[in-house]
Amino acid sequence: MLPANSVRRQGFFRRKGCFHIMNIRGAQVLVCGAGGFIGGHLVNRLLDDGAASVRAVDIKPFEDWYQKNPTVENLVLDLQEKSACIEATQGIDAVFQLAADMGGMGFIENNKALCMLSVLTNTHMLMAAREAGVKRFFYSSSACVYNGEKQTNPDVVALKEEDAYPALPEDGYGWEKLFSERMCRHFSEDYGLETRVARFHNVYGPLGTWQGGREKAPAAICRKVLEAKISGKHEIEIWGDGHQTRSFMYVDDCTEGVVKIFKSSIEEPINLGSDELVTINQLVDIAEEIAGVKLKRNYNLTAPRGVNGRNSDNTKILGYLDWEPSIKLRDGLARTMAWIEQQMLTGVTTK
Repeated sequence: MLPANSVRRQGFFRRKGCFHIMNIRGAQVLVCGAGGFIGGHLVNRLLDDGAASVRAVDIKPFEDWYQKNPTVENLVLDLQEKSACIEATQGIDAVFQLAADMGGMGFIENNKALCMLSVLTNTHMLMAAREAGVKRFFYSSSACVYNGEKQTNPDVVALKEEDAYPALPEDGYGWEKLFSERMCRHFSEDYGLETRVARFHNVYGPLGTWQGGREKAPAAICRKVLEAKISGKHEIEIWGDGHQTRSFMYVDDCTEGVVKIFKSSIEEPINLGSDELVTINQLVDIAEEIAGVKLKRNYNLTAPRGVNGRNSDNTKILGYLDWEPSIKLRDGLARTMAWIEQQMLTGVTTK
């Protein structure tokens, strides 16, 4: 039997008066995975939005954080352990749970068990947030939750939120993300913990991974094009046949969308991604144009390539918030390439 003060709504139930718009200004905020690419950018965004304090937590040692803001409380904790989650959530109003073992397609296809173990972090963070009386919990999911049978054609129909079911997500990483989405839903239903879930679509930008095996396609392509230009060997290896399609969201759009979704009354998982669809060949075209070079393309048909086509349907986020990501791929890629080139020329290695 449902609690007497609960109501049914779109397959979820909520306690009356519980779900509302919440502001960042004046809140005590926790960012999990703050030493990562998106987490580091999000810490700065939350400070700009007036958070009273930010606690930044990551498993990596400080020297391996992508960004470390000296004005916030920075902690190294293993959030797979419940005791660490309890420590992290003390005195916190709002949790942004971005901590996960993940990377580009080369990483997630070869580390399925490792990706699945992120369920420990999500489970213990939800438990600790509930026990600490956290007011709202944001979870970063992924477009990898979507049914693979809907992504077999490069001319993909943009994925709507309901396309996650019947469930057939990316093996390993996608299954963990979808399961954790369900946990958020049930912690909301059963315990009244307000949760928000966004499905990220291919986030890229400066201050992220650009080599070493965890990098995603935009950073990898930028690096390969720059390496070819600098070396004078005008060739590039492309994973797959280059016809697979994707959309890519610049990190500033991502953090703005995260804040908007967090503050909103949206109770269901929602897409957060650009709908500017390109083939991998077109992505290389743009990178070549920015670098001022033309390369011979060598296609590695045995390399990890992921699904044939994936794009974000932004109907719901436009309807709820009258907003969607807006930074064009060429503009974002130019900023990313300029930053990667600086790292390469100064001899900086990736985290």
